[in-house]
Amino acid sequence: MLDYKLLAALAAVVEQGGFERAAGVLGLSQSAISQRIKLLEARLGAPVLVRANPPQATAAGQRLLNHVQQVRLLERDLRHDLPQISSDAGRTRLRVALNADSLATWWAGAVAPWCERERVLLDQQLEDQDVGLRRMRSGEVAACLCAVEQPVAGARSLLLGEMHYLAVASPGFIRRHFPDGLSQADVRSVPAVVFGPDDQLQHRFVRQLGVDGEFEYHLCPSSEGFVRMLEAGIGWGMVPALQIGDALRAGRLQQLSPGWSQPVPLYWHYWRSGGQLLEGLTAELARRAPALLAPGVSH
Repeated sequence: MLDYKLLAALAAVVEQGGFERAAGVLGLSQSAISQRIKLLEARLGAPVLVRANPPQATAAGQRLLNHVQQVRLLERDLRHDLPQISSDAGRTRLRVALNADSLATWWAGAVAPWCERERVLLDQQLEDQDVGLRRMRSGEVAACLCAVEQPVAGARSLLLGEMHYLAVASPGFIRRHFPDGLSQADVRSVPAVVFGPDDQLQHRFVRQLGVDGEFEYHLCPSSEGFVRMLEAGIGWGMVPALQIGDALRAGRLQQLSPGWSQPVPLYWHYWRSGGQLLEGLTAELARRAPALLAPGVSH
């Protein structure tokens, strides 16, 4: 029989990024948290954490975290169906992973009514759309947005739509670096702006121009900061059309390849045994996301 106090300690350490914060969340001493983790490992006969900074779940720990996530959701359903078993009227906290561009554009409009109606607090973890499944595999989140269709074991995926990315820069930047249009020599030596190490959109665009190998780029892990850097003339980059309609109309940004866009599919991944809460959020996203994503095609 699993001891859920021990599992709660494991989940808190991973979710909070350390023993000290986990202790504060659970109202225990750091020593008590450490003892619970050691007891869990002794009963399991295998380590559940890699003592790094922050601590990382082992393969066994990930299996347990996946279980904890699903149990929390099922307990929420039980409290809803049998309110007499609990007097706790607090809001439910749900951990999901999504890409920063969705968070900066359509996501809030899609989930806000549902969060209020279902009394849910979202704990949103940012991951590039190409790698969001990492969080689900590690047991840290109950659902994620990513560009990959194939779900992890025990999960389902649903295509919500596509985000259309445009290659853009400021007018001054284009005049300085691309006065005669795009060319292989230009793109290799002209600085781009890339969101992070997992962001491959600019790399794909460059390859489509026939350029192989490395090119120069700034790193900017912020959707809003990314656009500001482009408007300031620091580099060129790939941005969702949804995010820069006003900047294009006002002339603060211009397309490097007018009429061209890079579609990126967005799949919603969620645990099959995630209960009514995840099913409800999935239905809400399926209903609202396509209309919110569609305007990006027209820019």
